[in-house]
Amino acid sequence: MTVLAANETGFLTSVMSFLKGQDIALFTKINTEWTSGFADLLFPILRDQRTWYPLYALLLVYLIWKFRWKALPFMITAAITAAIADQISSNFLKAFFGRIRPCHEELLTGIMIHRVGYCPNSGSFTSSHAVNHFALAVLIIVALKPYFKNWRYLFLPWAAAICYAQVYVGVHYPGDVLGGALLGTGIGALMAFLFKRYFNFGMPTREGRKSNAAGT
Repeated sequence: MTVLAANETGFLTSVMSFLKGQDIALFTKINTEWTSGFADLLFPILRDQRTWYPLYALLLVYLIWKFRWKALPFMITAAITAAIADQISSNFLKAFFGRIRPCHEELLTGIMIHRVGYCPNSGSFTSSHAVNHFALAVLIIVALKPYFKNWRYLFLPWAAAICYAQVYVGVHYPGDVLGGALLGTGIGALMAFLFKRYFNFGMPTREGRKSNAAGT
């Protein structure tokens, strides 16, 4: 049993070491090779949350225009979604894993390119930008399906571009944003399910429609 446990531990260690190596290799490709002058200007802007304030404002105006006071539960749900996503990533996972950001990694000094004026002292895994934006993107895609139609899927490349920008500017590894995207997708899907089940802009839920159909 001891030999088996040792073999399993050695295997897991080898797998994690391989994945870490691939993560760093992909990071250096994105950060130092797959670059251009235009991307150097674009991606620092994309990752800045202030860039997207007009988008949030337009979405807010649309919801108020479309649903009036019935938009309030969605706004509260979106705020709770962002808060949950940020708290899990920033206050738990970063401290739990304690991964050093590439812009603080001594082994990458002189190799990586740091394209923003600061390097956060918080942990690298998971990327809070990725968790937050994918959580909101999935919430919007599911909750606003009847109103945005196929246009709602544009929120996925929006979130993905912000994630890629985090790697490009040198503050996260690809694994950080991938893990964050997966976590954010789960949080967004759960919150969208709860919103549609209990609020849904005042529209009948699926269960309510079934009950009405059974009563007729």
